[in-house]
Parts: sequence; structure tokens; C-alpha cells
Amino acid sequence: MSRFVEVPYRMLPGETLDSLLEAFVTRQGYDTTDTGEGMRGWTGELKGQLERGELLIAHDLQTELTEVMTLAQWRAFGRDIADDEED
Repeated sequence: MSRFVEVPYRMLPGETLDSLLEAFVTRQGYDTTDTGEGMRGWTGELKGQLERGELLIAHDLQTELTEVMTLAQWRAFGRDIADDEED
């Protein structure tokens, strides 16, 4: 069984999704003044990226953490985990 599962963003309550997206914006160091709407502008943009499949939400069953990731981050993260499990 895989340690990680992809969480369909449509299954999350709106408030939970917004919190995850805000954490992603903060972690990535986005400038919230880049949009005329601040954080709300970024979360709106990220929701569009989720709809287009450019971002995904992953839940780690072991640590019980849920993160928003780009596809590149997800692929790199998967390789890192596989390397850790081989050691």
C-alpha cells in the first residue's frame, strides 16, 4: 500500500482548501502584493491550477500531513521517498 494518496480538491470543504492553498503560497514565498486581491488572488489562481491538473493535494498516511504540490514537486518528492525507503 502506498504511503501517499492524492486528495481530490473538490472533496475538501472550501475553508480547508483555502487554508491549504494559503500555506502553499506562504511556503513558496509568493508576493501577495502581486495580485490586486492579495492572498485571495493567489488562492483563486491556485484553484485554477488545481482544476487544470497543474497542482495536486497529497496526504501522507504516515505523518498525517496534507500538502499542496506542483507536479514537479510531487515527482521529486516521490523519488526522495523511494530513495529513503531503499536505505
